[in-house]
Amino acid sequence: MISLTRAPAVAAAQAAGTPLVALESTIITHGMPYPQNLEVARQVEADVRAHGAEPATMAVIEGTLHIGLDDGQLEALAQARNVAKLSRADMAACIATGGTGATTVAATMIAARLAGIEVFATGGIGGVHKGAEGTFDISADLLELAQTPVTVIAAGAKAILDIPKTLEVLETQGVPVIAYGQDDMPAFWSRSAGIAAPLRMDSAKSIAKAHAMRRDMEIPGGQLVANPIPHEAEIDRATLAPIIAQATQDADTHGITGKAVTPYLLQRIFELTDGQSLTANIALVRNNARLGAEIATQLGNVTHNA
Repeated sequence: MISLTRAPAVAAAQAAGTPLVALESTIITHGMPYPQNLEVARQVEADVRAHGAEPATMAVIEGTLHIGLDDGQLEALAQARNVAKLSRADMAACIATGGTGATTVAATMIAARLAGIEVFATGGIGGVHKGAEGTFDISADLLELAQTPVTVIAAGAKAILDIPKTLEVLETQGVPVIAYGQDDMPAFWSRSAGIAAPLRMDSAKSIAKAHAMRRDMEIPGGQLVANPIPHEAEIDRATLAPIIAQATQDADTHGITGKAVTPYLLQRIFELTDGQSLTANIALVRNNARLGAEIATQLGNVTHNA
């Protein structure tokens, strides 16, 4: 039997019918240094609450899956060392062996499903890495979206990835990719990847209705909502392209492979942009949290009125 516990605020919200938004924890443990990671985690949770929903930050702590963390647990996780980075392949093993781990997109979706939460706000999803035709390096996030019924709000796939191939995989897996408020697919730090999005919706209500319709039709899997970074925080695609190319070349030069690729590239891009990439990352995560709360609220309305 899985050891799962809900934070008191999450349990109270579910009992009262308050909308909930799942949040990942790898941004805390692997995304930025202490104390900035703690500050951002608190900001994102506050953004969710300010827009009418209750946040549920997911993490595995000593073999227990936590659906929501209190402030003390957030602070402890922000300072913890040697925390595992959990995805579908290793989440169950971590719980079974009493380990501690932070949840990626795929693992957070699994946790949300177990807890009955249908909306999840994150920064960017994983996807198909450049050169995947030789390495087969494709994130488990894409297959999770195909089978787990959670609407995921992200600023698109991370710009270091092969976005056209990522969209192809999502299409093959039957995952709706919905650009919010624009026709172009956003690319994490940039508002446009230069590619038309498969779908466009302009309101949280429309997105919630689409989620509910998939549920009513018993179509497996979730939705990806691609929410563009706010204008004022954007790093445009033309500026980023040579920086990403240099970071990718540096990774090849140093023989960086597998799970180490993404954190290496993000750190190298942080260095090459003099920290601007991290500032943009924080802005887009907070923006996604706000939209996630709006979608969760609308989903509650759609469900209750059905």
